[in-house]
Amino acid sequence: MGRGEGSATSRVELTVGAADAGARLDAYVAANAGPGSRAAAQRLVDAGLVTVDGRARPKSHRVAEGERVAVEEPETRVPGATDVSFEVVYEDPDLMVVDKPAGLVVHPAPGHTGKTLAEALRGRAAGGADPERAGIVHRLDRDTSGLLVVAKTEEAHAELVAMLARREIQREYLALVAGHPDAASGTIDAALGRDRARRDVVSTRTDRGRTAVTHFTVRETLPRTALLDVRLETGRTHQIRAHLSAIGHPVCGDARYGGRACGRRLGLERQFLHAQKLMFRHPIAGEILVCESKPPAELQRSLAAARQEPVPGGPDGN
Repeated sequence: MGRGEGSATSRVELTVGAADAGARLDAYVAANAGPGSRAAAQRLVDAGLVTVDGRARPKSHRVAEGERVAVEEPETRVPGATDVSFEVVYEDPDLMVVDKPAGLVVHPAPGHTGKTLAEALRGRAAGGADPERAGIVHRLDRDTSGLLVVAKTEEAHAELVAMLARREIQREYLALVAGHPDAASGTIDAALGRDRARRDVVSTRTDRGRTAVTHFTVRETLPRTALLDVRLETGRTHQIRAHLSAIGHPVCGDARYGGRACGRRLGLERQFLHAQKLMFRHPIAGEILVCESKPPAELQRSLAAARQEPVPGGPDGN
């Protein structure tokens, strides 16, 4: 097997050797081009980023000795948006799944004048009536990191929006909360709307509530906090943050909803909330897609600190 020089556009060229002849294309790319896994290699092939002797081939193609395999990694930084960086964890002609960093606003909104994900995706995303939100199907709060799906065609956008309304897109989050919930799992079914007294927050104390349902499971009980897997059934503004605050366990680091003290102890500069998993049926192809994201380094550091906190009332506690 020979390997060519990777260019500035992350292009890798390979020549199939005798030892690899007969291997499936996806397996060959996974073993030799460094995408990280067989699944990652399959996504590259499906997205048309792998060619054999200059032609796109299916992932089941059996490579032959002497064939030239070119692999081009998708860019994660978009030209023209030099200070907006994000990872694309899945992409095909109809849609992409983006791993959004904390601090990045999804789309333009009143009072926000900085860069947005929608702006960074201009030219790649499509669908919907608002050109400033082209392709955007759902959103994450500015200081929440993790996965969201973006459409690349009008057809995909329309179907994804309908699937979201039918609650057919499973969205799972990781949250570190203050204190310990009374049960190992539970459902918070409480309408949300603008708070009667504080117009800048969403709460259950509202005159115009909309149905909101949040499911949670305790993944790990820590000395003064708990790590939760949280699944959205509906998708109201600030739903997870408001619901967890309503049951007395605000997200650590979420100053707006009561998590300031917990976040300060753990060195958090934003809420510990990460969209870790998306699962849905492909709107065009019909296959089930499952995308996952690990929490970023700053959340992992705070989680490590939470595991080391003294137990309240113990010999080292307070």
